[in-house]
Amino acid sequence: MDHNDPAESPGSPCRCMTPSPVSRKKNPQNGDTGDGRVVAFVDIGTNSIRLLVVRLYQDCTYHLLTRQKEVVRLGEGEFQDHCIQEQAIDRAVVVCRRFIDLAHSFGAEEYVAVATSATREARNRSDLLHRLRHEARLDVRVISGEEEARLIYLGVAGNTHLGDEKALFIDIGGGSTEISIGGQHSYEVLASLPLGSIRLTNQFFSRDFEGCVSRKQYGAICRHIRDILAPVCPGFSGYRTGRAIGGSGTVINLAEIAAKTGDSKNVGPMVLERGDLSRVVALLCSLPLSGRRNVPGINPERADIIIAGAAILDCLMDAFSIERLEVTGRGLQDGLLADYLSRMEDFPLLGRLNVRERSVLQLARSCGVNEYHARTVARLALELYDSSRDGGLHSFEEAERELLLYATFLHDVGSFISYENHHAHSHYIISNSDMPGFSRDEVLIMANIARFHRKKAPGKKEMAMSGLAPAGQKRVRALTTLLRMAESLDRSHAALVRHARFLEIHREKATLLVSAVGDCQLELWGIENEAGHFRRVFGRLLEIEVRRIEVSEVHEREESRFPNLLNHAVSRERGSHTKTA
Repeated sequence: MDHNDPAESPGSPCRCMTPSPVSRKKNPQNGDTGDGRVVAFVDIGTNSIRLLVVRLYQDCTYHLLTRQKEVVRLGEGEFQDHCIQEQAIDRAVVVCRRFIDLAHSFGAEEYVAVATSATREARNRSDLLHRLRHEARLDVRVISGEEEARLIYLGVAGNTHLGDEKALFIDIGGGSTEISIGGQHSYEVLASLPLGSIRLTNQFFSRDFEGCVSRKQYGAICRHIRDILAPVCPGFSGYRTGRAIGGSGTVINLAEIAAKTGDSKNVGPMVLERGDLSRVVALLCSLPLSGRRNVPGINPERADIIIAGAAILDCLMDAFSIERLEVTGRGLQDGLLADYLSRMEDFPLLGRLNVRERSVLQLARSCGVNEYHARTVARLALELYDSSRDGGLHSFEEAERELLLYATFLHDVGSFISYENHHAHSHYIISNSDMPGFSRDEVLIMANIARFHRKKAPGKKEMAMSGLAPAGQKRVRALTTLLRMAESLDRSHAALVRHARFLEIHREKATLLVSAVGDCQLELWGIENEAGHFRRVFGRLLEIEVRRIEVSEVHEREESRFPNLLNHAVSRERGSHTKTA
């Protein structure tokens, strides 16, 4: 390694410090007892340079300030003689200088920068690193292909709800392709292949080539790709995966072209089917460069390299028998952030929450939600859900229970804008928030549950405008009913009602047992007001039985992982009276 190169070490990212203290208003109620720190992450790739700037808070959340990308084609013409062209270095320095100035304007105190395939293979990489250090004030760490694959895995898996499944991860860059297999929290195998959209375009086409791509030319590219894949595939064959997930600009753009030029009706995460990719490949190869730039959905800047990238994906899907590829916008930058947070002592929840829990807690705390009230209502909502399911009131499963939990925790986020009509603001915030781990349908279900947690209950007309299919509308009406009841039972925000569960559910009526401390008349008025909506949704009269319990008899266990905050010990109950609503 050249003595001018920063040492490569997976355990110590290259960071440069620029003092610029930035703070946000402290809010002890939400655990925010310290100033925020702004960190910038820079990914110098073969095709593009990307910037991610975030503000990190001590309440275990962060706020994305900006995400930028500029095409520089650092690897253009490099892979024949392994030398980055002077013009490409100039472009990279200019872009990095602008990005550093932008990050500094946000108050960035620390910069984490890495360079990938084009830089690590270049004989003159010290020239690039020297100029970046002195002209852009940026120290850059050159990472290995395996480290690149690890970071990409962290970025994608950390923002995808995998549960107990394992997935195959694919990221096609300009100079290399990274593949890995892993689960939610750890990977099994990593590999970096010398296959990239710019690398193969330079290898198989002359610089001035602007024509159509013949079957013979495309076949030659695929044969080369298969030769590279052959020694790697056996190392992946011993692992069973239920899903395949692809990232990078190449994969995203191919999926966009497929969606714009076909009749795909996929709902939820963007998906690329094997048949759709074959159709897109045939379309792109049949057109000259000028025609490819006008294909619906294509990024014109990728028109010259998209066929080589498509060939890589085509061969990978064939080699690993992938019929359906989920498409994500997450990648190396997100992995840099996840890796950074994992090394911070003041981000203890990172490894103890799954991706959905982190998304919900992140949004709730960013909006200053009253977490004590949110947990109280969520606990009551789940008690209502479980007891009503046990009594045959509904037949929903664990998936709906989980969505009810998260929607309940977020139902008041709209108060961040204004308490007046905050239910409508909650709907807007949830439906327009970046929530890793959730499908678009799941986000809409949670947003609509929050939308109708107060004031007018959802009817058929409102549900028809929700953007959900009939099955989703049915879920929202039922789950909203339970949330409205739980919200009413903590109307005073004093947690007077400690438990609420259905004792008996008959054909014509359902008996609800409410266990409370002190006078909860306000809560009883609230639950009585929900009886009419309960009957419209579930077709039964609601009968309420109240039991008084002493505070000294309540033993509830608090835990740091917020869904487990709902697993309270059952209180001893005594005293009761019955009332029919």
